[in-house]
Amino acid sequence: MKTLDLEAIQAFVLVADLRSFTRAADALDSTQSAISLKLKRLEERLGHRLIERTPRMVRLSPKGEIFLQAARNLLSAHDDALAVLTRKRATLKVGISHHIVGGDLPVLLRHMHSADPGLLVEMRVSSSRDIEAEFDRGTLDAAVVLRHDDNRRDGETLLDQPFGWMATPEWTHRAGEPLRLATQAYPCRVRAMAVTALEEARVPWVEVFVGGGIATIGAAAQAGLAVAALALRVAPPGTVDVGPRLGLPPLPSREVVLYSSTSDKQVRAALRTLASAFRSAPASVSMHAPVHA
Repeated sequence: MKTLDLEAIQAFVLVADLRSFTRAADALDSTQSAISLKLKRLEERLGHRLIERTPRMVRLSPKGEIFLQAARNLLSAHDDALAVLTRKRATLKVGISHHIVGGDLPVLLRHMHSADPGLLVEMRVSSSRDIEAEFDRGTLDAAVVLRHDDNRRDGETLLDQPFGWMATPEWTHRAGEPLRLATQAYPCRVRAMAVTALEEARVPWVEVFVGGGIATIGAAAQAGLAVAALALRVAPPGTVDVGPRLGLPPLPSREVVLYSSTSDKQVRAALRTLASAFRSAPASVSMHAPVHA
């Protein structure tokens, strides 16, 4: 009877999910060459190619698509067997800025659960300012936030997040009238970033909607009420960046940074998976650009 290497199965699932050998290696605290070797041996054991590799992207082969769910089930059964006798349940208290978590949240959660089904995740979604304050008070193990200035240079940079002036494609701005904005309430730093850009470009503006969260601001943009300065990854479906068409000043990007204070190996492993998932997610949930290996 053939037996399969569980570490190779885990590597296969991560490569399939993250579409990258490099990011799978980061999540497993390994190297790209080690992951490639595990996958090669797994394919030899099964007698089928599971991953198709090209210079520009990584994708599942037809046999890999078929094998993926079985691989997930095998890992889940293995984790359940270990949990019966050996697992000590760990807790990860993580805060994430609502400016960077949108429609891809289910994907992020799935990656974390797949990596450690026994982990208890307590997640707080709020402004970067509030998340940083909670982390500094010690009530959070980790924080994923936007870096708005150079006052704090610690933490791990995960990616550079672009912003745009989001509205419906048919949204129009009448010449001579102030630009209608949907914003977060003061002192939101993304609001300040947008207002500063407009004032430096001498573009008159007026707030017509003040929301209590990114979902409400996105809804105002979807409804055609106003333009909203949003990170592309949280822009709601049906909206586009109207800045170039309207001649609005470009918005600066912001670094997405992970702060962590935990020394627990189990929790740190989950954070590596979360970091890799953030890096792998497209800049916008409506974009489907190929992911490099």
